[in-house]
Amino acid sequence: MEIQNELTRVEFKNREYLSKHISYDREMAFYQSIKNGDMEEMHRLFKPLDVEGMGKLSNNPLRNLKYHLIITVAMITRYIIEAGLEMESAYNISDLYIRKIDVCNTEEGVHEIHKELCEAYVKRMQAQKKQRLYSKPVSQCIDYIYDHLHEKITLEALAETAGMSTSYISKLFHNEVRQTIAQYIQQKRIDTAKNLLIFTDYTISDIANYLQFSTESYFISVFGKLCGLTPKKYREMNFRSKLPGQTDDKE
Repeated sequence: MEIQNELTRVEFKNREYLSKHISYDREMAFYQSIKNGDMEEMHRLFKPLDVEGMGKLSNNPLRNLKYHLIITVAMITRYIIEAGLEMESAYNISDLYIRKIDVCNTEEGVHEIHKELCEAYVKRMQAQKKQRLYSKPVSQCIDYIYDHLHEKITLEALAETAGMSTSYISKLFHNEVRQTIAQYIQQKRIDTAKNLLIFTDYTISDIANYLQFSTESYFISVFGKLCGLTPKKYREMNFRSKLPGQTDDKE
């Protein structure tokens, strides 16, 4: 009953001050533009989080912006999963941005993150559209690899997952992905290493061990071959000691 009374009070106040939420159709069109990987349409529909009609979720202006942006991230995540992005990958991106929002201590910083994440999601969906559609056995192998990058991955395990012989799944994978299974695993481990170098303070040795490289020197060698620079240099070029809007003061 208390909730109903509060809802009635809020509705009366909104009518009194002619306050209303943004158009549902426009909001859904915005999410759809990200799902479609349409950068131009996303920019056309993009609205700052503090515009009239966004709703009031907290009396604290900064916290109000954070809440709205976290809701936005959650909505986008569900749209891109529906569009075919790997669920685990989508949630990992979501978690990264929510952590960035959490430590942001300025309204300007929240706005920067808002724009950054919307553009990043669109680019991710553009890349997704360019990817080939794989057969079920190859898709099963890709999912298995993604889930076991921190473990030893054997051809036998992949063949069992796909329900095929080792020789057949190797040939099928190479024909569809245009990489050998070993090359694909190595590339995905390096992609993961890039994120760990940017978003964590794990040592290069820890990352090498976690991603199943036999030695740190071998990891550095492979990273250099695929990225054109050392892991240390990559971290120096990309690591942010402070995320957008973060200050030394606690909120």
